Amino acid sequence: MTEPFLKWAGGKRWLASSDEISMPSNMGKYIEPFLGGGAMFFRTNPSSARLSDVNRDLIDLYEVIRDSPADLVTLMELHQSAHNDEYYYSVRDKDLGDKISRAARFLYLNRTCWNGLYRVNLSGKFNVPRGTKQIVISAGEDFLEASESLKKAEIACCDFEDTINLAQSNDFVFVDPPYTVKHNLNGFVKYNEKLFSWDDQIRLRDALVRASGRGAFIAMTNADHESVRELYEGKLKYRPLTRTSVLAANASKRGKTTEALFTGNL
Repeated sequence: MTEPFLKWAGGKRWLASSDEISMPSNMGKYIEPFLGGGAMFFRTNPSSARLSDVNRDLIDLYEVIRDSPADLVTLMELHQSAHNDEYYYSVRDKDLGDKISRAARFLYLNRTCWNGLYRVNLSGKFNVPRGTKQIVISAGEDFLEASESLKKAEIACCDFEDTINLAQSNDFVFVDPPYTVKHNLNGFVKYNEKLFSWDDQIRLRDALVRASGRGAFIAMTNADHESVRELYEGKLKYRPLTRTSVLAANASKRGKTTEALFTGNL
């Protein structure tokens, strides 16, 4: 399995390495509208895919790794040679011009910021402090395997509904949205200034129900909260998933938590 190159808050490496979701044997196109770190996509390594996210910087990085991995490696090696506290904050505060430079900046910050967190302020500026990681790029890392997988994918920066609406019979739709609940009672950390609202949760449900009705296979992780379970009651099948929380800085304070898995036609 190709390893994801991003550390992404709320990412699904733990799920991708488990057997919790069985892929359909007659799967058509793989569709993922909240791409993030892409762990499930790389685990599945489909022959055809549609990947999307509303984060333009994230999508630019995926496109650069698909189209220009060697150029990205060159810039990442430069970041590695210069990496220190002062350099991190100078890069964080820069607006770079060309797409490959922006992609390298995004990946550099992801690998060296605190806990791989993506967060911007109200002005849209990345504002996460430096973390403890010293390795910007591993020896021999070339992204070629990830590039080959991504060459089989259509990559787009767009709203989730635009992508889900493309799902047809036998396509597999994997969905991992921000975990907003009704009245925002789950303590969800707002990593972006544009909160994924409850109205978005309803819009997501309706898009998934329509896709399921067209014969698409659906697998969605979400907050294991009463309001979310009620939202999908009678629409998709539910079961809880247990995992270890990874958000606490001290590993000894990371307890067990549950997430919801909703499936359709699986």
